Amino acid sequence: MTKLVLDITFDRLLEKVKTYIKNEEELETIEKAYSFAAKMHFGIKRLTGEDYIDHPLHVAYILTDIKADAATLCAALMHDILEDTEVTKEEMSAMFGEEITNLVDGVTKINKLNFSGSNDAMNANHRKIIVGLSEDVRVIIIKLADRLHNMRTLWVHAPKKQKEKAKETLDILTPLAERLGMNQLKSELEDLSLRYYKPDVYFSVVEKLNKTKAERDKHVLDMIESVSEILDKNNIKHEIKGRSKSIFSIYKKLDKGKKFSEIYDLLALRVFVETDAECYSTLGIIHSKFRPIPKRFKDYVAMPKTNMYQSLHTTVFGVDEDLFEIQIRTYKMDEIAEHGIASHWSYKEKGSNVKADMQNEMEQKLQFFQSLMELQKEGETDEEFVNSVRNDILKKSVYVFTPLGNVIELPVGSTPIDFAYKVHSRVGDQMVGAIVNGAIVPLDYELQDNDIIKINTNNNSAGPSREWIALAKTNSAKNKIKSFFHKIDREENLKAGTEIFNKELKRQKIAYTEFFTNENIDKVLTELKMDSMDEVMMMIGGGKLNALSTIHLANKQTDTKAEILLKKAQSSEIKKPHVSHADVVVEGATDIKVNIAACCKPLPGDDIVGYITKGYGITVHRSNCPNVAELEERIISVHWSEETDQKYQASLMVRASSEEHLLLDIIAKTSGNDNMIQNITNLAKGRNFAYEITILVPNDEVLYKFIHDIESMPNVVDVERLIK
Repeated sequence: MTKLVLDITFDRLLEKVKTYIKNEEELETIEKAYSFAAKMHFGIKRLTGEDYIDHPLHVAYILTDIKADAATLCAALMHDILEDTEVTKEEMSAMFGEEITNLVDGVTKINKLNFSGSNDAMNANHRKIIVGLSEDVRVIIIKLADRLHNMRTLWVHAPKKQKEKAKETLDILTPLAERLGMNQLKSELEDLSLRYYKPDVYFSVVEKLNKTKAERDKHVLDMIESVSEILDKNNIKHEIKGRSKSIFSIYKKLDKGKKFSEIYDLLALRVFVETDAECYSTLGIIHSKFRPIPKRFKDYVAMPKTNMYQSLHTTVFGVDEDLFEIQIRTYKMDEIAEHGIASHWSYKEKGSNVKADMQNEMEQKLQFFQSLMELQKEGETDEEFVNSVRNDILKKSVYVFTPLGNVIELPVGSTPIDFAYKVHSRVGDQMVGAIVNGAIVPLDYELQDNDIIKINTNNNSAGPSREWIALAKTNSAKNKIKSFFHKIDREENLKAGTEIFNKELKRQKIAYTEFFTNENIDKVLTELKMDSMDEVMMMIGGGKLNALSTIHLANKQTDTKAEILLKKAQSSEIKKPHVSHADVVVEGATDIKVNIAACCKPLPGDDIVGYITKGYGITVHRSNCPNVAELEERIISVHWSEETDQKYQASLMVRASSEEHLLLDIIAKTSGNDNMIQNITNLAKGRNFAYEITILVPNDEVLYKFIHDIESMPNVVDVERLIK
């Protein structure tokens, strides 16, 4: 259930902080941080009507539940200052030191994180932020507390904003909380998110719980009394609490088709004992009186989850044959189960370095951290890295085992292929089959919790199949398979490029030894800004470099007129031609601004229509342009003048089976004709040759003659006039 938003003052915060922080210097720094934040946010109100300082106060107070250290509390109190005020990082560092300032800066960066885009620069920035966060886990913890308070006051926003924030919380932040083992905070975030993302479902579950509350409470009290009695008889010191199931977890089970009455752990107990041995003794005693349900027992004490969670789980037929889920754990296990990595603060020894200790704990025990570091080392592109974090690390997980009992965490839906590449790239590349729980399975088998997987490998294997890319679930596995074939493609391109280059040397009557001198090689590599001739040959084999042009770089030959025009076209910027008023006639209007649509680039001779824009006059489209097909209300009749006085752009896609002299031949086709190539963009990929050509022509008749001329070339497959 959601918690009430408390009225928090600094005195109340300080009172709670003093229960576990005794160092006077640290307490003074916290007071200084609060005073500075209050000054910088003075006069600013939240949408709730409260002073803005109320928000960082609540964030810091949430963090006291997990006994956050002084630096983290200071950063929480000032976490919006760098983003919302004129204070610089340097100024804050001078006042509070680097540690606190870096935490505030980290929270500021994560506030800019958005996983929905694909822009290259944005992906590069996200990569830096994500890796930076993994260097100090306290940044993530502050952000989670920040979001929790914002979710508690989400009622102030419009429904659309509420849904956006709730979905972002469920997609990104609750998985982060789960990876860090912070179940208490995660549970409240999930319930609040459901409250705003699917309010009908949320209140339906609440209503069902309220209807059965009195009856459930009685059953739980009876069961607590019965279990406590048998543990007392066996001299096991203990504490028992009824455990309420979160609304979100009930919703997830109902969403999978379960009925409300079939959810076993609506009736649940949590038993606390002193030692690991007493956990197992308690389990045996409970099972001796209450019949357990087969396959509902899980031992997370001997085999902890990858987020450090430990507990024994069992489901039994309890008092009056009601089903009870019982969790048995020590008090220390409970602290870790509720607060995960943040529980490290509770066991901090005097003088220890919190950042170093917590990061070391993460590195040793959390596969979340390990996975980030592995991704960073794999050399993925920025986009691949961000997608891997989003799809491989933040999604729901299954926990499977190697034959030696090591736990491997993978996203739900993963296959043996993902498992093999998670173990090691070499294991994946040499895999010839998989055995799960002692039985051979197909490679598209979806792994389940607690599966034991053995990968069969062969050193003489030809490598993975390209089909595995579709079978793999994780971006990491897909990228490693692609990398394997990229290496093969590089070798093929090297071979093909070398053959093409040697043939061109023969055509130019240049001896191999005559060209490949140290001087010529240096000239080519310097001009192309490449490291080796192998790289040059791969580019030629992949269709990204012309062999003859490369030879000319070394021989300093003067380019032909066509080659000069080609270089100019390939480097020139496309400039949109001005539209003459005399060229396009708008019926019923004069002196109105007319623009040529960039999507379909109409030419004199084309059937055209006019589209009335807001503030930009009339935009002229080809009548078959799909971008105006559904826009009848703002279409106006226009036509070309009988005599036009300038040239207009057209875009063509030229596909070819070979690039040999192709562009030079195309340039030659414009010689003496009433047209001019304005730009050429090479779209070649591997052995596929494609070029987008922007040409200036006076009308469609000249364009179609040019298209016919290109289509008649021996290596051209087809020519298409583009509509973008």
